[in-house]
Amino acid sequence: MGEYDEAVTAEPMPGYADFIRGAFSVMLAALRDCEDCGLTLSARSLQLHARVAPSEVGLFFVCAVLWTGLRRTLTTHAFEPFARWCHLHPRDAAKMPESAWKLVFYTMAWSYSTYLLFFTSYTFFQSPSSVFHNWKSGMSVPTDIAIAYLIQASFYGHSIYATVHMDAWRKDSKVMLVHHIITLALIIFSYAFRYHNIGVLVLFLHDISDIQLEFTKLNIYFRTRGGRYCLTNDILSNMASVSFSITWFLFRLYWFPLKVLYTSCVSSLQTVPNIPFYFFFNTLLFALLLMNIYWFLFIVLFVVNILTGSGVNDVREYEEGGLVEKLSAGKHGTGERKNVQNGITKEKQP
Repeated sequence: MGEYDEAVTAEPMPGYADFIRGAFSVMLAALRDCEDCGLTLSARSLQLHARVAPSEVGLFFVCAVLWTGLRRTLTTHAFEPFARWCHLHPRDAAKMPESAWKLVFYTMAWSYSTYLLFFTSYTFFQSPSSVFHNWKSGMSVPTDIAIAYLIQASFYGHSIYATVHMDAWRKDSKVMLVHHIITLALIIFSYAFRYHNIGVLVLFLHDISDIQLEFTKLNIYFRTRGGRYCLTNDILSNMASVSFSITWFLFRLYWFPLKVLYTSCVSSLQTVPNIPFYFFFNTLLFALLLMNIYWFLFIVLFVVNILTGSGVNDVREYEEGGLVEKLSAGKHGTGERKNVQNGITKEKQP
């Protein structure tokens, strides 16, 4: 980690106007100056700059399978027995293991990325442009960052499978599947092109929201136990939903575009002229931002639920009487819907 040991002064944050103006002007200029952009250049860049060892590919698949096995084991021997012991409603008991699993993973993953960014010599959060300092094609990846990449890449490989075959199917599950594919592509290609420094920052800014989301959902599921209302879990779910909303905006809609996207669009070319796969990575990062904005609409519905006294519920669920159904009934009518939970399709009762 010696290359990051020197002190780096914290950089001033650009504003939204600076980000929009700077990012698009630099990208347009780069596009005009790119004389041979296209598949030929992409293939040449892959051949010259991408580096992933066969052993690393093997570790990825092994760990993805291990995540799936670990989830099944914890679900069977820990989460489901605990849900039965707490006498959760069958509907909540079916969904509780998914949230418990994700809470465990994201807490671990975010804690590790927090350690890398704030308890080591890396200064990527304070000075985002430093992520491209001393960049070289094929440079070695520090072991501590390589571990973070292996954990995250294999988990998202598992998550693509889990979204289809293990998780409850929701209104945004197709978007979630696209999100997992884009995230996995960003992780793999950023590792191959040695953009691992900015990758750690992206992971840090996203995982904390998932912790709070799953914590909120778990408290929603635990509000009713054995047919009895639990005030503590209701209060916790409301408090967590407010914290989740604030954190989502701060981390994903403020710091992510102004620290990560501005650095990726503007600072990268200033530090490494003709940086490989510039448009590819920025396109994926902007797609990630658009999905963050899309999900923020659901968060707004969270807040609407609280302000209207409807309580906190996961507005993405396929459940009768949900807020989304009420808002969209006039547009789409009352056609039949199916409820899918943990890969099992269930017809809605009349």
